[in-house]
Amino acid sequence: MTDRRTLVLFDIDGTLIDTLGAGIDAVGAAGRELYGDQFDEWRVEYAGRLDPVIFRDLLRAHDVEHGPDHVHRFRERYAAYLPGAIEGKAGACAGALDLVTALEGDSLVTLGLLTGNFPETGSIKLRACGVEPDRFTIRVWSSDAPGTEPVRPDMTPVGIERWRTLLNGDTPTDPRRVVIVGDTPEDVLCAKAHGCRCLGVSTRRFSVQDLLDSGADHAVQTLEETDTLASWITA
Repeated sequence: MTDRRTLVLFDIDGTLIDTLGAGIDAVGAAGRELYGDQFDEWRVEYAGRLDPVIFRDLLRAHDVEHGPDHVHRFRERYAAYLPGAIEGKAGACAGALDLVTALEGDSLVTLGLLTGNFPETGSIKLRACGVEPDRFTIRVWSSDAPGTEPVRPDMTPVGIERWRTLLNGDTPTDPRRVVIVGDTPEDVLCAKAHGCRCLGVSTRRFSVQDLLDSGADHAVQTLEETDTLASWITA
C-alpha cells in the first residue's frame, strides 16, 4: 500500500502572502540608516534568494564591510524597520490560506515553511496577515541553510530531516512525498535537486509557463482551486 504521508513546504513571499514591497522598503531604510542616503536597495536581485545572501551582496555592492557581524547588524536594523513598513500593506495571496487550512485537516500531511526570510522577519510578515508561524510544524528559515555560502536547495534536506525526526525516523522513502510550493524558479530548484515535487504559483514576476519551463511538476495562476490543489499535493 502506498505511503501517502506528505510534507508540504511553503515559500512565504509571493506564495502565502504579498507585502507589496514592504520588505524591500525596510531594507532600504536600514541601509540608509547604517550607510547614508546614497544606499540603494535596488542594486541586487531579491526573488527566491536568501536574506543573508541578499544583505551580503548589498553591502558588497556599496563597497562596505560585508562580514558576518555586518550582516547581523543589517539584519537587526531591517527587523526594526519592517513592522512599520509592513503595517497596512500585507495580505494573503489568493487562495493560499484556504489551501493551508484544507491541508491542516489531513492527518497525513505535515505543513512546513521553506523560506529565504530570517525567522524573526518572516514571522513579522506572516503575523501581519493574521497567520501564526506555529501553524507550520516544520519551519526552515534562511538562517538554517548550511555552509558559509548558503544556497536555497541546501535547505530542503534540513526540512526533510526535521520531518524524519518528527516521525521518529519513519518517513516515506519516496522523495515525491515532499512538495515545495513557491513562486520562483529557485523554489522549483529546491524541489528538483532532491527529487521532490514542486507546485509553482504565478503571483509575481514569473508566469505559469516560466515555472513549468523551470521544471515545476504543476503550476497555477493562483492557489484558489483549493480542493483540486489539495488533491494534487496529497495524491
